[in-house]
Amino acid sequence: MVGSAPSPETSNAPMASFSTADHLTEALEAYANPVNARVGEITRAAIKHLYAFAEEVGLTREEWFAGIGFLTAVGQMCDEQRQEFILMSDTLGFSMLIEMINQDAAEGTTDPTVFGPFHIADAAIKEMGESIVIDDQGGSPLTLSGTVRNLDGEPIEGAMLDVWQNAANGLYDVQDPDQTPMNMRGRFITAADGKFSYQTVRPIAYSVPFDGPVGAMLTANGRHAWRPAHTHMVVSADGYKPITTHLFDQESEYLDSDAVFGVRESLIVDMSQGVVNYDFVLEPN
Repeated sequence: MVGSAPSPETSNAPMASFSTADHLTEALEAYANPVNARVGEITRAAIKHLYAFAEEVGLTREEWFAGIGFLTAVGQMCDEQRQEFILMSDTLGFSMLIEMINQDAAEGTTDPTVFGPFHIADAAIKEMGESIVIDDQGGSPLTLSGTVRNLDGEPIEGAMLDVWQNAANGLYDVQDPDQTPMNMRGRFITAADGKFSYQTVRPIAYSVPFDGPVGAMLTANGRHAWRPAHTHMVVSADGYKPITTHLFDQESEYLDSDAVFGVRESLIVDMSQGVVNYDFVLEPN
């Protein structure tokens, strides 16, 4: 009939566009009823930020596939001795960010830093003053001592220091088949006076693992893979917030360019005399 409207099958009218904002809304609605509310919150936030990231950089298909390949390679590099995903997180500064968020502690509490990929749970509990050195790789002897205190300066009884570091050849035991397992590791528990003391060797600067996809990422971005000399510790006690931290050698290179962004001024100490005395301060829960 003349003047009648065209049927839907033959209409040439443009269809309403479906925008990236519409797509985001659709995706978020699909995740609007999670079984676990916290999982849902995190998932929806991740979706929003991933979409915004892709739009901000105008991510190409080729770049997306390259990213998938990179993450696949990171996963394939992980095993019982090596955690490439933690290494990636460390070198992006994300691990340090997580520590800063989670250690939003009162002023006066010891500063946190990164956990790193080389910790092993359940190291041997040792007597105060004992050495964590099993295999003598050389290096300068070093005594680390001090007191674990609360914010009022009172000693904390029963505080545990879980400590680990690289050997004098720059390698952790999990990297080096020539080292005895659990070399350079130990746990120490304070008595009523809160004091601790143990023997080790002066740490040296070392490169984070550089032979995998994270090393390739660093190279592509013009970054080095070196960490300044340090020793690790997690300090914990019942009724207090645990602290993951390091002590750094003030004479080390790379204090101003740590590959994992972990250096804090308050954690830099003089190790040149073979003795370091440092008090750790914990905040109550």
